[in-house]
Amino acid sequence: MKVAIFAGGFGTRLSEETAVRPKPMVEVGGMPIIWHIMKMYAHHGFTEFVVLGGYKVDFIKEYFLNYRGIRSDYTIDLQSGSIEWHDKLKEKWKVTVLDTGGETMTGGRLKRAQQYLSDGPFCLTYGDGVSDVDITALVEAHRRSGHWCTLTAVTQPGRYGALRLNEELSHVEGFREKGAADGGLINGGFFVCEPKVFDLIDDDQTVWENEPMDRMVEAGKLGSYHHRGYWQSMDSLRDKVVLEETWAAGAPWKLWD
Repeated sequence: MKVAIFAGGFGTRLSEETAVRPKPMVEVGGMPIIWHIMKMYAHHGFTEFVVLGGYKVDFIKEYFLNYRGIRSDYTIDLQSGSIEWHDKLKEKWKVTVLDTGGETMTGGRLKRAQQYLSDGPFCLTYGDGVSDVDITALVEAHRRSGHWCTLTAVTQPGRYGALRLNEELSHVEGFREKGAADGGLINGGFFVCEPKVFDLIDDDQTVWENEPMDRMVEAGKLGSYHHRGYWQSMDSLRDKVVLEETWAAGAPWKLWD
């Protein structure tokens, strides 16, 4: 199963970092946060990624083009151009990096990747959040559900909009605004999708979190998986500091060796 990663937004609330690089390339513990996300998925056996770039996508392209050279020892014959690699990478990943447009919305970015993702169910996430969510269990729950999409419901105080779920917490019945003191569940951004979701996206200006999700709710086809563990997004410089401190203390999302 492939993993699509939203990685094209401007990241304006983290402008201290994103003025020079896209937000997924902002580092936590010396590595881009997108690397942490990919390591999370690879821990569960998902190693084929489709990165939905946009803003400063060249930064992402160059990172993966040079990934092996930076992280490995090698001998290069400058005359012939042949390279002998002395180290084997731990990351046995296949990475597709797409330029989905600088002004394209999230739904439009996903729609532009349809040809790479339409051969079966796929995972989808944002390039700025980490968690210790059991992705294997999430995928299994989605496969049993019959939904077009299953999102991960997490608890997070503050500025996010909350979900209205059924009593079993397995089905999304709607969305509502959330107050700072509201302990309701929110969309944690780890999805499993069927190719059917591409039919719900109109064009480049479609926001994934709006019309497509509303249409799935209306059809009774948006499921939820309740994650009770760690979850943290990186929307601001303060969030980056929190993630750096958590990484130094022993990050809950670091499940890999």
